[in-house]
Amino acid sequence: MRYLILAIAVSIASCSGSKEVTNVQSNFDKSAYEVDFLKTNDLYAVLDRAERENKLVYIDIGTKWCLPCKLMKEDVYTDKGIGEYMNDNFISYMVDAEKANGPNMTVIFDIKSYPTLLFLDTKGHVLERKVGAAYHTELRNLGDLAIAQKPKKI
Repeated sequence: MRYLILAIAVSIASCSGSKEVTNVQSNFDKSAYEVDFLKTNDLYAVLDRAERENKLVYIDIGTKWCLPCKLMKEDVYTDKGIGEYMNDNFISYMVDAEKANGPNMTVIFDIKSYPTLLFLDTKGHVLERKVGAAYHTELRNLGDLAIAQKPKKI
């Protein structure tokens, strides 16, 4: 039992191993997200929208097989308070590291483990970076740190 708890704790931090490590099925409905993730394969569209709305960008780069990624989707992004905070301050963008523009994003941002959470300014500069899952308080704290670094609009 003690080893099972240790294994779960280690896997929650981040996924950097093979797909077989966390091959867990999820019946989660993405329409239940409170965080509004922009649906596009174009990072420039995300940055442009953030600039138009005077917001920063939040990017979650993960995979379908990553257990911590699934836990964030099911526990964090469905929370109404987190949804309001994120939607008020950020243009949020979720990237599957293995599909569409995901492989390019992993190279651009030097992604080694999943999830990797990025807070960017409207020019694409990383303000805050977190490797591994971030739950409610930590995600909000990271967002606050990014907001404190937000360039002032002239």
